[in-house]
Amino acid sequence: MKILIIEDESKTAAFLTRGFNEEGYVVDVAADGADGFNLAATGDYEMVVLDIMLPKRDGWWVLQEIRKHRQDQPVILLTALDDVSHRVKGLNSGADDYLVKPFAFSELLARVRNILRRTPARQTEMLRFADLEMDLLRHKAMRAGKQIDLAPQEYRLLEYLLRHPDEVLTRTRLAEQVWDMHFDGDSNVVDVAIRRLRRKTDDPYQQKLIHTLRGVGYVLEERD
Repeated sequence: MKILIIEDESKTAAFLTRGFNEEGYVVDVAADGADGFNLAATGDYEMVVLDIMLPKRDGWWVLQEIRKHRQDQPVILLTALDDVSHRVKGLNSGADDYLVKPFAFSELLARVRNILRRTPARQTEMLRFADLEMDLLRHKAMRAGKQIDLAPQEYRLLEYLLRHPDEVLTRTRLAEQVWDMHFDGDSNVVDVAIRRLRRKTDDPYQQKLIHTLRGVGYVLEERD
């Protein structure tokens, strides 16, 4: 699941990025309103976390433009403006929630999950392949009904595999999409992550689902 953070304070952006990454989310960051809106308009994000006092274009403008183009895009305003009038303006302008700085990340995370849970398009956000499934709203992965304990990178990797079953995924593509990094042919980060994921999702079971295509990449598929 992807989250867009539009925040010009680098420390706050880094704090949010780290927190969401630890929860298994992929995060993009924009440091001004113009870049933030461009990403929101062209990307596929489960949530936009939006500051109001931004350079180039402020958060009010960004929210207004998002609502013109994407009515169903969830948006949380995260700002130091704590007057009741600002909160009312934010909610009346189409924000799904309004949280004042300073804040606890646990509260922000709870609000994000609550909005996604009540958004109709997200209520049935389940990924399934064979007896392997992932509940994106509850942040759980299971195989044969048994919960699998995954590290954040393993969770993101499994989610990407589940979104692209029966599709050959190269190491370069996985590195770019899961880790947001350019793949170095000498790096074994993808192979190590796949190996760790297999220990939890494949090794305990007779039927293996994650397969290697030597010299190419990996594929999630059922084989006889």
